[in-house]
Amino acid sequence: MQKLKIPRNHSGITKTLRLPENLVNDIQLLANLKNISFNKAVIELLDFSLENLDDEDKKLIEATREDFSSTI
Repeated sequence: MQKLKIPRNHSGITKTLRLPENLVNDIQLLANLKNISFNKAVIELLDFSLENLDDEDKKLIEATREDFSSTI
């Protein structure tokens, strides 16, 4: 018999963002339509955006990430 395993949510860091009202409204509408939380919608949108960055910007992020991790 298989056992029930409930996945944990990702560990997160709390950040406060000031977003334009129209953007918040559109994200909330999307979240409601997809039956997900506002937070989950924002995470998915940000992930998609970062994965689809301009190649030049991706290289800048990678280089900066490497510099940052070497100082830790």
